[in-house]
Amino acid sequence: MTEAAPRLHGWAGSIRFRLTVLYSVLLFGLATVVVGLIYAGVARSLERQNVSRTEEWVAIFEDQQGRVGIATVETEQPDYLLLFERAVNEQALDQLRTYAFGALGLLFVGSLFVGWFVAGLVLRPVRRISDVAKEIEATDLSRRIELDGPEDELKELADTFDGMLGRIDDAFESQREFIHEASHELRNPLAVIRTNIDVALDDPDASAEDLRSVGEVVGRSAERMSTLVDDLLLYARHGTREIRREDVDLVAVVNDLVEEFGAAAEANGLDLTADVPTLELPVRGDGQAIHRAAANLVANAVRLAPAGSTVTVAAADEGRWVTLAVVDEGPGIDPEDQLRVFQRFWRGDKTEARVAGRSGLGLTIVRQIAEAHGGRVELESAVGDGSRFTLRFPRS
Repeated sequence: MTEAAPRLHGWAGSIRFRLTVLYSVLLFGLATVVVGLIYAGVARSLERQNVSRTEEWVAIFEDQQGRVGIATVETEQPDYLLLFERAVNEQALDQLRTYAFGALGLLFVGSLFVGWFVAGLVLRPVRRISDVAKEIEATDLSRRIELDGPEDELKELADTFDGMLGRIDDAFESQREFIHEASHELRNPLAVIRTNIDVALDDPDASAEDLRSVGEVVGRSAERMSTLVDDLLLYARHGTREIRREDVDLVAVVNDLVEEFGAAAEANGLDLTADVPTLELPVRGDGQAIHRAAANLVANAVRLAPAGSTVTVAAADEGRWVTLAVVDEGPGIDPEDQLRVFQRFWRGDKTEARVAGRSGLGLTIVRQIAEAHGGRVELESAVGDGSRFTLRFPRS
Protein backbone atom coordinates (compact mmCIF):
# COMPACT_ATOMS: atom_id res chain seq x y z
CA MET A 1 0.00 0.00 0.00
CA THR A 2 1.19 3.49 -0.78
CA GLU A 3 1.56 5.90 2.06
CA ALA A 4 -0.91 8.78 1.94
CA ALA A 5 0.55 12.20 1.27
CA PRO A 6 0.87 14.36 4.39
CA ARG A 7 -1.94 16.85 4.80
CA LEU A 8 -1.31 20.56 5.10
CA HIS A 9 -2.25 22.14 8.40
CA GLY A 10 -3.22 25.65 9.39
CA TRP A 11 -3.58 28.40 6.85
CA ALA A 12 -1.49 26.49 4.29
CA GLY A 13 -4.20 23.84 4.10
CA SER A 14 -7.10 26.24 3.64
CA ILE A 15 -9.03 26.49 0.42
CA ARG A 16 -8.26 30.20 0.30
CA PHE A 17 -4.52 29.49 0.26
CA ARG A 18 -4.94 26.95 -2.51
CA LEU A 19 -7.07 29.31 -4.55
CA THR A 20 -4.49 32.05 -3.99
CA VAL A 21 -1.72 29.81 -5.34
CA LEU A 22 -3.88 28.86 -8.32
CA TYR A 23 -4.78 32.46 -9.17
CA SER A 24 -1.18 33.60 -8.64
CA VAL A 25 0.20 30.89 -10.93
CA LEU A 26 -2.32 31.73 -13.63
CA LEU A 27 -1.68 35.49 -13.43
CA PHE A 28 2.09 35.10 -13.26
CA GLY A 29 2.11 32.59 -16.10
CA LEU A 30 0.03 34.88 -18.29
CA ALA A 31 2.27 37.87 -17.47
CA THR A 32 5.39 35.80 -18.27
CA VAL A 33 4.00 34.83 -21.67
CA VAL A 34 3.06 38.42 -22.49
CA VAL A 35 6.45 39.83 -21.44
CA GLY A 36 8.26 37.07 -23.33
CA LEU A 37 6.31 37.80 -26.50
CA ILE A 38 7.05 41.53 -26.18
CA TYR A 39 10.76 40.83 -25.72
CA ALA A 40 10.88 38.46 -28.69
CA GLY A 41 9.02 40.93 -30.89
CA VAL A 42 11.34 43.82 -30.02
CA ALA A 43 14.47 41.67 -30.58
CA ARG A 44 13.24 40.49 -33.95
CA SER A 45 12.30 44.01 -34.97
CA LEU A 46 15.76 45.38 -34.11
CA GLU A 47 17.41 42.54 -35.96
CA ARG A 48 15.54 43.28 -39.19
CA GLN A 49 16.14 47.02 -39.21
CA ASN A 50 18.38 48.29 -42.08
CA VAL A 51 18.86 51.86 -40.92
CA SER A 52 22.65 52.12 -40.76
CA ARG A 53 23.84 49.37 -43.13
CA THR A 54 23.29 51.39 -46.35
CA GLU A 55 23.13 55.06 -47.21
CA GLU A 56 21.13 56.51 -50.05
CA TRP A 57 22.22 59.59 -52.02
CA VAL A 58 20.21 61.55 -54.51
CA ALA A 59 22.29 62.77 -57.48
CA ILE A 60 21.31 65.24 -60.25
CA PHE A 61 23.10 64.78 -63.55
CA GLU A 62 23.03 65.99 -67.16
CA ASP A 63 23.54 63.55 -70.06
CA GLN A 64 25.21 64.20 -73.41
CA GLN A 65 22.05 65.51 -74.96
CA GLY A 66 21.73 68.11 -72.23
CA ARG A 67 18.87 66.39 -70.38
CA VAL A 68 18.80 66.66 -66.60
CA GLY A 69 18.06 63.49 -64.48
CA ILE A 70 17.85 62.36 -60.87
CA ALA A 71 19.38 59.12 -59.58
CA THR A 72 19.54 57.39 -56.19
CA VAL A 73 22.89 56.05 -55.18
CA GLU A 74 23.31 53.54 -52.30
CA THR A 75 26.59 53.17 -50.55
CA GLU A 76 27.61 50.67 -47.85
CA GLN A 77 28.34 52.15 -44.43
CA PRO A 78 31.65 51.49 -42.81
CA ASP A 79 32.05 48.52 -40.40
CA TYR A 80 32.48 50.72 -37.34
CA LEU A 81 28.94 52.06 -37.84
CA LEU A 82 27.55 48.54 -38.08
CA LEU A 83 29.35 47.59 -34.87
CA PHE A 84 28.00 50.68 -33.16
CA GLU A 85 24.46 49.87 -34.23
CA ARG A 86 24.78 46.27 -32.99
CA ALA A 87 26.12 47.44 -29.66
CA VAL A 88 23.24 49.87 -29.26
CA ASN A 89 20.71 47.14 -30.06
CA GLU A 90 22.28 44.70 -27.63
CA GLN A 91 22.32 47.30 -24.87
CA ALA A 92 18.66 48.09 -25.52
CA LEU A 93 17.78 44.39 -25.37
CA ASP A 94 19.78 43.98 -22.15
CA GLN A 95 17.91 46.84 -20.51
CA LEU A 96 14.60 45.49 -21.77
CA ARG A 97 15.47 42.09 -20.34
CA THR A 98 16.42 43.64 -17.00
CA TYR A 99 13.18 45.59 -16.81
CA ALA A 100 11.20 42.51 -17.88
CA PHE A 101 12.64 40.36 -15.09
CA GLY A 102 12.01 43.15 -12.56
CA ALA A 103 8.47 43.57 -13.79
CA LEU A 104 7.93 39.80 -13.55
CA GLY A 105 9.16 39.82 -9.95
CA LEU A 106 6.77 42.62 -9.05
CA LEU A 107 3.97 40.87 -10.92
CA PHE A 108 4.63 37.68 -8.94
CA VAL A 109 4.32 39.50 -5.62
CA GLY A 110 1.30 41.43 -6.88
CA SER A 111 -0.33 38.23 -8.15
CA LEU A 112 -0.11 36.79 -4.64
CA PHE A 113 -1.94 39.77 -3.16
CA VAL A 114 -4.47 39.81 -5.99
CA GLY A 115 -5.01 36.05 -5.67
CA TRP A 116 -5.52 36.31 -1.90
CA PHE A 117 -7.99 39.17 -2.31
CA VAL A 118 -9.94 37.51 -5.13
CA ALA A 119 -10.04 34.19 -3.25
CA GLY A 120 -11.48 36.04 -0.24
CA LEU A 121 -14.19 37.59 -2.41
CA VAL A 122 -15.04 34.25 -3.95
CA LEU A 123 -15.18 32.47 -0.60
CA ARG A 124 -17.12 35.18 1.25
CA PRO A 125 -20.53 33.57 0.52
CA VAL A 126 -19.13 30.18 1.55
CA ARG A 127 -17.89 31.72 4.81
CA ARG A 128 -21.36 33.14 5.44
CA ILE A 129 -22.89 29.72 4.86
CA SER A 130 -20.40 28.23 7.31
CA ASP A 131 -21.07 30.91 9.95
CA VAL A 132 -24.84 30.43 9.74
CA ALA A 133 -24.42 26.65 9.97
CA LYS A 134 -22.33 27.07 13.15
CA GLU A 135 -24.93 29.33 14.76
CA ILE A 136 -27.86 27.03 14.04
CA GLU A 137 -28.94 24.77 16.88
CA ALA A 138 -31.33 21.87 16.85
CA THR A 139 -33.82 23.87 18.91
CA ASP A 140 -33.77 26.89 16.57
CA LEU A 141 -33.78 26.14 12.85
CA SER A 142 -35.39 29.42 11.83
CA ARG A 143 -32.11 30.99 10.64
CA ARG A 144 -31.62 31.31 6.89
CA ILE A 145 -28.67 32.47 4.78
CA GLU A 146 -30.71 34.52 2.27
CA LEU A 147 -27.67 35.21 0.11
CA ASP A 148 -27.99 38.21 -2.22
CA GLY A 149 -26.27 38.56 -5.55
CA PRO A 150 -26.43 37.15 -9.07
CA GLU A 151 -27.95 33.78 -9.83
CA ASP A 152 -24.65 31.92 -9.86
CA GLU A 153 -23.43 28.65 -8.38
CA LEU A 154 -22.85 30.15 -4.92
CA LYS A 155 -26.35 31.65 -4.87
CA GLU A 156 -27.71 28.27 -5.88
CA LEU A 157 -25.68 26.61 -3.11
CA ALA A 158 -27.03 29.05 -0.50
CA ASP A 159 -30.61 28.61 -1.73
CA THR A 160 -30.19 24.83 -1.62
CA PHE A 161 -28.90 25.10 1.96
CA ASP A 162 -31.87 27.31 2.89
CA GLY A 163 -34.23 24.77 1.38
CA MET A 164 -32.55 21.99 3.34
CA LEU A 165 -32.89 24.01 6.55
CA GLY A 166 -36.57 24.55 5.79
CA ARG A 167 -37.14 20.82 5.32
CA ILE A 168 -35.25 20.01 8.52
CA ASP A 169 -37.23 22.69 10.39
CA ASP A 170 -40.50 21.21 9.09
CA ALA A 171 -39.37 17.74 10.15
CA PHE A 172 -38.49 18.93 13.67
CA GLU A 173 -41.75 20.87 13.92
CA SER A 174 -43.68 17.80 12.79
CA GLN A 175 -41.83 15.74 15.40
CA ARG A 176 -42.67 18.25 18.14
CA GLU A 177 -46.32 18.31 17.08
CA PHE A 178 -46.41 14.53 17.06
CA ILE A 179 -45.03 14.39 20.61
CA HIS A 180 -47.60 16.94 21.79
CA GLU A 181 -50.45 15.14 20.06
CA ALA A 182 -49.34 11.73 21.33
CA SER A 183 -49.11 12.97 24.92
CA HIS A 184 -52.48 14.69 24.67
CA GLU A 185 -54.23 11.74 23.05
CA LEU A 186 -52.92 9.34 25.68
CA ARG A 187 -53.81 11.61 28.59
CA ASN A 188 -57.58 11.07 28.49
CA PRO A 189 -57.65 7.24 28.55
CA LEU A 190 -54.93 7.21 31.20
CA ALA A 191 -56.91 9.68 33.29
CA VAL A 192 -60.03 7.53 32.93
CA ILE A 193 -58.14 4.42 34.01
CA ARG A 194 -56.46 6.14 36.96
CA THR A 195 -59.64 7.82 38.19
CA ASN A 196 -61.78 4.68 38.05
CA ILE A 197 -59.12 2.58 39.75
CA ASP A 198 -58.66 5.19 42.48
CA VAL A 199 -62.41 5.32 43.10
CA ALA A 200 -62.60 1.53 43.32
CA LEU A 201 -59.63 1.32 45.69
CA ASP A 202 -60.91 4.11 47.92
CA ASP A 203 -64.28 2.38 48.40
CA PRO A 204 -63.87 -0.39 50.99
CA ASP A 205 -67.47 -1.46 50.41
CA ALA A 206 -67.13 -1.87 46.65
CA SER A 207 -69.02 -4.92 45.47
CA ALA A 208 -67.94 -7.42 42.87
CA GLU A 209 -70.34 -5.79 40.42
CA ASP A 210 -68.70 -2.38 41.03
CA LEU A 211 -65.27 -3.85 40.47
CA ARG A 212 -66.47 -5.61 37.32
CA SER A 213 -67.86 -2.32 36.03
CA VAL A 214 -64.54 -0.59 36.73
CA GLY A 215 -62.73 -3.44 35.00
CA GLU A 216 -64.90 -3.05 31.91
CA VAL A 217 -64.22 0.70 31.78
CA VAL A 218 -60.50 0.13 32.22
CA GLY A 219 -60.54 -2.60 29.57
CA ARG A 220 -62.27 -0.36 27.03
CA SER A 221 -59.84 2.47 27.77
CA ALA A 222 -56.86 0.14 27.43
CA GLU A 223 -58.21 -1.11 24.09
CA ARG A 224 -58.58 2.45 22.88
CA MET A 225 -55.05 3.24 24.04
CA SER A 226 -53.72 0.27 22.08
CA THR A 227 -55.54 1.40 18.95
CA LEU A 228 -54.38 4.96 19.55
CA VAL A 229 -50.74 3.88 19.84
CA ASP A 230 -51.01 2.00 16.54
CA ASP A 231 -52.56 5.07 14.90
CA LEU A 232 -49.84 7.34 16.26
CA LEU A 233 -47.09 5.03 14.98
CA LEU A 234 -48.72 5.04 11.56
CA TYR A 235 -49.03 8.81 11.77
CA ALA A 236 -45.33 9.11 12.67
CA ARG A 237 -44.34 7.07 9.60
CA HIS A 238 -46.67 8.56 7.01
CA GLY A 239 -47.73 11.94 8.43
CA THR A 240 -51.45 11.07 8.27
CA ARG A 241 -53.73 8.97 10.39
CA GLU A 242 -55.72 6.11 9.03
CA ILE A 243 -59.46 6.84 9.02
CA ARG A 244 -61.40 3.62 9.32
CA ARG A 245 -64.90 3.40 7.90
CA GLU A 246 -67.42 1.57 10.01
CA ASP A 247 -70.90 2.10 11.42
CA VAL A 248 -70.71 4.10 14.65
CA ASP A 249 -73.67 4.67 16.97
CA LEU A 250 -73.41 8.08 18.64
CA VAL A 251 -75.84 6.97 21.35
CA ALA A 252 -73.40 4.23 22.38
CA VAL A 253 -70.52 6.71 22.26
CA VAL A 254 -72.37 9.08 24.62
CA ASN A 255 -73.21 6.31 27.07
CA ASP A 256 -69.61 5.07 27.11
CA LEU A 257 -68.31 8.58 27.77
CA VAL A 258 -70.70 9.16 30.65
CA GLU A 259 -69.65 5.86 32.20
CA GLU A 260 -65.92 6.51 31.69
CA PHE A 261 -65.89 10.07 33.02
CA GLY A 262 -68.47 9.44 35.73
CA ALA A 263 -65.84 8.87 38.39
CA ALA A 264 -63.90 12.02 37.45
CA ALA A 265 -67.10 14.08 37.39
CA GLU A 266 -68.15 12.74 40.80
CA ALA A 267 -64.70 13.54 42.21
CA ASN A 268 -65.10 17.13 41.01
CA GLY A 269 -68.63 17.42 42.43
CA LEU A 270 -70.30 17.43 39.01
CA ASP A 271 -73.43 15.80 37.70
CA LEU A 272 -72.56 14.13 34.38
CA THR A 273 -75.69 13.14 32.46
CA ALA A 274 -76.56 11.71 29.06
CA ASP A 275 -79.33 13.04 26.85
CA VAL A 276 -79.86 10.59 24.02
CA PRO A 277 -82.82 9.21 22.08
CA THR A 278 -83.93 5.62 22.35
CA LEU A 279 -83.01 4.84 18.75
CA GLU A 280 -79.54 4.49 17.33
CA LEU A 281 -77.88 7.46 15.59
CA PRO A 282 -75.60 5.88 12.97
CA VAL A 283 -72.52 7.60 11.58
CA ARG A 284 -70.12 6.20 9.01
CA GLY A 285 -66.57 6.71 10.18
CA ASP A 286 -63.80 5.81 12.61
CA GLY A 287 -65.35 4.91 15.94
CA GLN A 288 -62.10 5.31 17.89
CA ALA A 289 -61.45 8.75 16.39
CA ILE A 290 -65.01 9.96 17.04
CA HIS A 291 -64.76 8.71 20.61
CA ARG A 292 -61.46 10.60 21.08
CA ALA A 293 -62.95 13.83 19.76
CA ALA A 294 -65.95 13.59 22.06
CA ALA A 295 -63.74 12.52 24.98
CA ASN A 296 -61.63 15.65 24.56
CA LEU A 297 -64.77 17.79 24.83
CA VAL A 298 -66.04 15.91 27.89
CA ALA A 299 -62.61 16.06 29.58
CA ASN A 300 -62.48 19.84 29.11
CA ALA A 301 -66.02 20.25 30.47
CA VAL A 302 -65.32 18.10 33.53
CA ARG A 303 -62.11 20.00 34.21
CA LEU A 304 -63.56 23.51 33.83
CA ALA A 305 -67.11 23.20 35.15
CA PRO A 306 -67.59 24.44 38.71
CA ALA A 307 -68.57 22.04 41.48
CA GLY A 308 -72.31 21.56 41.84
CA SER A 309 -73.00 22.19 38.14
CA THR A 310 -74.15 19.81 35.42
CA VAL A 311 -72.34 18.57 32.33
CA THR A 312 -74.61 17.14 29.68
CA VAL A 313 -73.52 14.92 26.81
CA ALA A 314 -76.26 14.78 24.17
CA ALA A 315 -76.82 13.12 20.83
CA ALA A 316 -79.54 14.16 18.40
CA ASP A 317 -80.87 13.58 14.90
CA GLU A 318 -81.18 16.81 12.93
CA GLY A 319 -82.13 15.33 9.59
CA ARG A 320 -79.12 15.66 7.32
CA TRP A 321 -76.78 15.84 10.31
CA VAL A 322 -76.26 13.69 13.38
CA THR A 323 -74.88 15.69 16.29
CA LEU A 324 -73.03 15.03 19.53
CA ALA A 325 -72.99 17.96 21.93
CA VAL A 326 -71.24 18.61 25.23
CA VAL A 327 -72.82 21.32 27.36
CA ASP A 328 -71.29 22.67 30.56
CA GLU A 329 -71.93 25.49 33.00
CA GLY A 330 -68.32 26.57 33.17
CA PRO A 331 -66.69 30.00 32.86
CA GLY A 332 -67.37 30.32 29.13
CA ILE A 333 -65.10 31.74 26.44
CA ASP A 334 -64.59 35.37 25.45
CA PRO A 335 -66.02 36.25 22.01
CA GLU A 336 -62.61 37.34 20.70
CA ASP A 337 -61.14 33.96 21.73
CA GLN A 338 -63.85 31.76 20.22
CA LEU A 339 -62.24 31.89 16.78
CA ARG A 340 -58.87 30.86 18.20
CA VAL A 341 -59.81 27.97 20.46
CA PHE A 342 -59.48 25.48 17.58
CA GLN A 343 -56.03 26.70 16.58
CA ARG A 344 -53.04 24.50 17.29
CA PHE A 345 -51.38 25.11 20.67
CA TRP A 346 -53.87 27.81 21.72
CA ARG A 347 -54.19 27.46 25.49
CA GLY A 348 -55.85 30.65 26.72
CA ASP A 349 -54.08 31.56 29.94
CA LYS A 350 -50.63 30.15 29.14
CA THR A 351 -49.40 30.28 32.73
CA GLU A 352 -52.39 28.33 34.02
CA ALA A 353 -52.18 25.92 31.07
CA ARG A 354 -48.49 25.29 31.70
CA VAL A 355 -49.14 24.53 35.37
CA ALA A 356 -51.97 22.19 34.43
CA GLY A 357 -49.84 20.49 31.77
CA ARG A 358 -52.18 21.28 28.90
CA SER A 359 -50.78 21.21 25.35
CA GLY A 360 -53.39 23.26 23.53
CA LEU A 361 -54.13 20.46 21.05
CA GLY A 362 -57.41 19.03 22.34
CA LEU A 363 -59.80 21.21 20.35
CA THR A 364 -57.48 21.15 17.33
CA ILE A 365 -57.72 17.36 17.30
CA VAL A 366 -61.50 17.62 17.66
CA ARG A 367 -61.69 19.89 14.62
CA GLN A 368 -59.39 17.66 12.56
CA ILE A 369 -61.43 14.53 13.34
CA ALA A 370 -64.72 16.23 12.54
CA GLU A 371 -63.43 17.58 9.21
CA ALA A 372 -61.89 14.20 8.32
CA HIS A 373 -65.41 12.74 8.57
CA GLY A 374 -66.94 15.44 6.40
CA GLY A 375 -68.40 17.28 9.36
CA ARG A 376 -67.54 20.23 11.56
CA VAL A 377 -67.41 21.41 15.15
CA GLU A 378 -69.40 24.40 16.39
CA LEU A 379 -69.08 26.51 19.52
CA GLU A 380 -71.67 28.52 21.40
CA SER A 381 -70.41 30.22 24.53
CA ALA A 382 -70.95 33.22 26.75
CA VAL A 383 -68.73 34.38 29.59
CA GLY A 384 -70.17 33.11 32.88
CA ASP A 385 -72.90 31.02 31.21
CA GLY A 386 -70.91 27.99 30.05
CA SER A 387 -70.21 26.57 26.62
CA ARG A 388 -71.78 24.19 24.13
CA PHE A 389 -69.54 22.29 21.72
CA THR A 390 -71.36 20.45 18.94
CA LEU A 391 -69.90 17.81 16.65
CA ARG A 392 -71.83 17.53 13.37
CA PHE A 393 -71.43 14.42 11.23
CA PRO A 394 -73.20 13.53 7.97
CA ARG A 395 -75.96 11.03 8.55
CA SER A 396 -74.97 7.49 7.61
